[in-house]
Amino acid sequence: MNFELTEEQNMIRETVRDFAEREIRPVAKELDEKAEFSVDLTRKMGELGLFGMYLPEKYGGQGMDVLSYIIAVEEIARVDGSQAATLAAHNSLGIWPIYAYGTEEQKMKYLPPLCTGGALWGFGLTEPTAGSDSRGSKTKAHLEGNEWVINGSKIFITNGSHDISVGSTAQCITSDENGRKEFSAIIVEKGNPGFKRVSMHGKMMWRASDTAELYFDDCRVPKENLLGEIGQGSKIMLSTLDGGRLSIAAMGLGHAQGAFDLALQYAKERKQFGRPIVQFQVNSFKFADMALKIELARNLLYKACWLKDTGKPYGMESAMAKLYCSEIAREIVDEAVQIHGGYGLMKDYDIERLFRDQRLLQIGEGTSEIQRLVIARHVGAK
Repeated sequence: MNFELTEEQNMIRETVRDFAEREIRPVAKELDEKAEFSVDLTRKMGELGLFGMYLPEKYGGQGMDVLSYIIAVEEIARVDGSQAATLAAHNSLGIWPIYAYGTEEQKMKYLPPLCTGGALWGFGLTEPTAGSDSRGSKTKAHLEGNEWVINGSKIFITNGSHDISVGSTAQCITSDENGRKEFSAIIVEKGNPGFKRVSMHGKMMWRASDTAELYFDDCRVPKENLLGEIGQGSKIMLSTLDGGRLSIAAMGLGHAQGAFDLALQYAKERKQFGRPIVQFQVNSFKFADMALKIELARNLLYKACWLKDTGKPYGMESAMAKLYCSEIAREIVDEAVQIHGGYGLMKDYDIERLFRDQRLLQIGEGTSEIQRLVIARHVGAK
């Protein structure tokens, strides 16, 4: 087994870390307080080549492996959850299903603009009554001539409502020739009649990311906007989530590493009883435990990425990585706040924002409970 990263992967880490420190950290606090989505940072991430990293160059991508993309998400999340959410959701949930299931015409139409940072795409699965139960969708679509007519709604859709969000892929209930219920995935562009997008505000976390409610009121979409085949919707959505779990795991790993770094820096500077608090065994042991958990999380996540990059089954490992990385993010950020003491509860300190941002990771793209269910099924405990 070779655990060494390639020279290119190490360069990606250094480049993205430098970008995050130089461009994102100085404005992250203000964007969070204003709950303001940053078009400027999104475009800069696009200019850096972070959108569509794993796509072939013919579609506007960089032709890199999945691990390189995951390292980029990890490094952005080390500094700010909102920008990492924009990056992860767009790449894993927005771009991926079009690339994996789209026709050549659909790929050439949608993917190149989505790799620039000037256009984003949403993943319309979650509904008010359909979260962990993805098949609980109520949004329906039927054909009238050469158009799909869609009625229903979606909620908690990242990258779904901003001006630079140009569309979303929506799971809809369709019917086969015998009238039996099935699910299909349909591409809906922002200009389609009957398609309304509403920004969601008042969030505790990811306040500088775009979260939307989507409404379909006799929304008319061209027949050729079907993604994949009729009845393939659940397969498309759930297989997309397998890859999406890797990016959420990367966010958890990034948050954990970022919290560790902030706490270690603070503990070296903060003095009590005449010496830096890092020297007290109660704290030094905390750092030892945090470093151990981060190492385990990174190895598990990178193995899952290796499995995907080599074309091997990775569904169980992606669920494991998502579960473990999001759970250790919670533990490590909480310890980092404890090390900061009262200052860790103040918005002037970045650790306060990380404490809020990490909380969604145990919920989004499948709760920790659902990950355990997925893993249990893989190991035969069902």
